[in-house]
Amino acid sequence: MKKLKLENKSVLITGADSGIGKAVALLFAEEGANVAIIYHSDEESARKTKSEIEELGRKSVIFQGDVSDSGFCKEVTEKVASEFGGIDILVNNAGTQFPSENIEDLEEENIRTTFNSNIIGMILLTKAVFHYLKQGNSVINTTSAAAYQGHPELLDYSATKGAIVSFTRSLALQAKPKGIRVNAVAPGPVFTPLTEETFGDTEDDPNKPPFERKATPEEVASSFLFLASDDAAQITGQVLHPNGGLIVNG
Repeated sequence: MKKLKLENKSVLITGADSGIGKAVALLFAEEGANVAIIYHSDEESARKTKSEIEELGRKSVIFQGDVSDSGFCKEVTEKVASEFGGIDILVNNAGTQFPSENIEDLEEENIRTTFNSNIIGMILLTKAVFHYLKQGNSVINTTSAAAYQGHPELLDYSATKGAIVSFTRSLALQAKPKGIRVNAVAPGPVFTPLTEETFGDTEDDPNKPPFERKATPEEVASSFLFLASDDAAQITGQVLHPNGGLIVNG
């Protein structure tokens, strides 16, 4: 019988109602984990993800709220730890973006929303969860190829993704003596509901070779599983790049 990589692990994932987060949640559940989900607004999708996790024989709980609210982060963390008997893995995946072709057209409200969602909320939630993490546990953050290559229409988004890389490396140094691993995943182009909504993306032909199309969320999820499992016991402060062959430094 196959040994499950995350047997009886307790996982908290943000933005897992769709896209990469949902693919990670389902893959982790397949590998034996109980999964708690934080979502921002799409209750229907979050409930569907919860149901699919439970169909795999795992526990799942969902919470609606804003990770840039420190009180919310603390409350949810306490509830997850109580429900699951602890927290072993945190996946900071929630994010948003507002394209703009000209910096002069960037709206201050959108800039602040992007930073609150993508990096400030990540730090606040990690702060709340860190108390529960112990040796062998891990934090995995979602950054982007845009952190390394930039993006002409996503100035503030790219800036937050660069901040995530620095946050990951710095927290890894702080967490190393405690035996807690902190890593990140930097996908390239991925077809998700967010990119469809933002850029009007359409799903590429799945019959194309992997390097000639956008990745699917499922193809990216395996990088998160590797970092969450004991297979990555020697890896911390690093970024994996499932980006279809984009050459980046870092």
